[in-house]
Amino acid sequence: MKEYTTEFLRNVALVSHGGAGKTMLAEAFLHVSGATTRLGKVDDGTTASDYDDEEHRRNISIYTSVIPIEHRDHKINILDAPGYTDFVGEMISALSVADGAVILVDAVAGIEVGTELAWRYADQFNLPRFMVINKMDRDNADFEKIYAQIEEFVRAHGKRAIKVHLPIGEKHNFKGVVDIIGMKSYLGDGKTTADIPDDLKEAADKAHFDLVEAAAEGEDELMEKYLENGSLTDDEMVRGLEDVVYAGSFVPVFCAAGGHEIGAVALLNDIIDLLPSPLNGPKRVAQGKDGEEKLKPSDTEPLAAYVWKTTADPFVGKMTYFRVVSGSIQADGHVWNQNKGADERMAGLHFQRGKEAIPTKVVHAGDIAAVSKLNATSTGDTFCEKGHPLTIEQPKFPAALYRVAISPKTQADAAKISSTLTRLCEEDMTLTWQNDNTTHETVLQGMGDQHIDVAVHRAQTKFQVGIVTHEPKVPYREGITRKASGQYRHKKQSGGAGQFGEVHLRIEPYMEGDFDFTDALVGMNLSRSYLPPIEKSIRATMEKGAFAGYPMSNVRVTVYDGKEHEVDSKPVAFEIAGREAFKLAVLEAGPVLFEPIMNVRITTPDAHMGDVMSDLNARRGRVQGTDAEHGSTVIVAHVPMAEMLKYTTQIRSITGGRGYFTMEFDHYDTVPTHIAGPIIEAHKKEMEAKKEE
Repeated sequence: MKEYTTEFLRNVALVSHGGAGKTMLAEAFLHVSGATTRLGKVDDGTTASDYDDEEHRRNISIYTSVIPIEHRDHKINILDAPGYTDFVGEMISALSVADGAVILVDAVAGIEVGTELAWRYADQFNLPRFMVINKMDRDNADFEKIYAQIEEFVRAHGKRAIKVHLPIGEKHNFKGVVDIIGMKSYLGDGKTTADIPDDLKEAADKAHFDLVEAAAEGEDELMEKYLENGSLTDDEMVRGLEDVVYAGSFVPVFCAAGGHEIGAVALLNDIIDLLPSPLNGPKRVAQGKDGEEKLKPSDTEPLAAYVWKTTADPFVGKMTYFRVVSGSIQADGHVWNQNKGADERMAGLHFQRGKEAIPTKVVHAGDIAAVSKLNATSTGDTFCEKGHPLTIEQPKFPAALYRVAISPKTQADAAKISSTLTRLCEEDMTLTWQNDNTTHETVLQGMGDQHIDVAVHRAQTKFQVGIVTHEPKVPYREGITRKASGQYRHKKQSGGAGQFGEVHLRIEPYMEGDFDFTDALVGMNLSRSYLPPIEKSIRATMEKGAFAGYPMSNVRVTVYDGKEHEVDSKPVAFEIAGREAFKLAVLEAGPVLFEPIMNVRITTPDAHMGDVMSDLNARRGRVQGTDAEHGSTVIVAHVPMAEMLKYTTQIRSITGGRGYFTMEFDHYDTVPTHIAGPIIEAHKKEMEAKKEE
């Protein structure tokens, strides 16, 4: 691969709903540009993008792959991102290092949930974008119908759609595309050009007129020229269109059939002509020593490179993908990782094309490359010069809300589980894990069941660690609601040294803190030296739970009397007596379970609002209020955590995938008796089973 400097680069993220044909379009780009000798197929697992075993197993893209295409002396880095909602983190990473987005729309299904998601994230990064009506060769493909949908969708988001391609034929007769800018036809894979078919001349003239008008809006000078002459030259048209596309006010619409390579060359031409190079892409900034610094995409500027993806492979080792935002990186040179405070050597610097590595001596400003076997670096880090520290901020990823508890399959797996989880989460910014102190479980959080499934499978295949998943426990808490007292005598006289201790205590709700231990001893019945073992045993009981196996809090204990024996009394006897007296008192003190209540914000299309509301009621949710957001409603509700365990999957099915939510812990509240009863019963049975063992 030859060297490409900044102005000859294009970084384009290919995004859409799952199944709209991104991977096959990338495959078509490779084949028509001569990088491959045959066209791979998703179903056979032979595409350049989907090369991971897991992707072959599921027949979908799970990771973003970089596919550099050489065309017309330019290099286009195509970032083929997954469309499935669970892997949205990969799409966000791809968009964060792109300068433009190509959003694919299926010619039959039209605008889908994933299309809206891709659009929303393209907005977050302020990216100019194309929309491509793909799979025009499908049985029920309908260009005009889908174009009308796109037009309406784009208008609803404050922009304007504009046709740049017209299809020649449709369904199995789809033969090629008419390029409205050059007013010529590209037949088949686009290497042969022809005149516009007669039956399309009128439509092409109208589309050309619209394009010229749109281009004229780009610059005052062009507008004057257009008003004077009624037309613009092709070069002027491209210049004007560049302006309106870069600015994001117009969204050009194309058509293609990636699986048959139709429209591929025409689309590559337009990516070069109408999407910005890094020089004109979205402006990027970094935190420097003295605040924010604007980054200029030039080799002569100080180095700033953002690590947007890392993968661990037992054979290749760790692979680090980065985009050079400013400055350049030389092979075998040293860079400073500002986040980790570590020096890294760029040995094995290369461009990745699917799983193929193409070595390079230098990576220019604006380019995307990879390096293997770095020590300290993980996703989200910034490379810079040690003397000129810069940190590029990570994009915002949605919170992981799908939780599973995990445990090791074998004893051998137990030793490696923490380090494996840490490595998985370093690679994937939408995966997190923690040890829950209340339930004593290891909890893994992701975007959905498929996401977690892939992570667990990856732990097994890449790191040889077996993991079993199960539903996480809810971190309930125990509490009491009124004053009560209890007393207990512990006496053991049979054989050997005896044990004796008697404790009388009172308990009451205590709201100033978790626990308060005092005494009201008078007289000589009980020596104060036995108070520490009593307190110790009560604390231990509160940690483990007095009646349902969950930690107890907000209790004041007052020891007011007791009895001791001058020979047989020992600390251990008072530990037992204190514990049992406490448990008896709890049973009299109106014991209750408290559950975590989450503050949930659900965004749903208006059409599904009623269904979401009635589902929330069934989940014991209390709606706190609603807000309108164009075409959607945001519902804010307090819902018990126990009712939200699988909500990620359920909100998708209620809203046809269009609803999404965020949640955070809000407060603890009493569990209703009919729900608390079975939890307490289950704990009793568990304890009895343990005793029998």
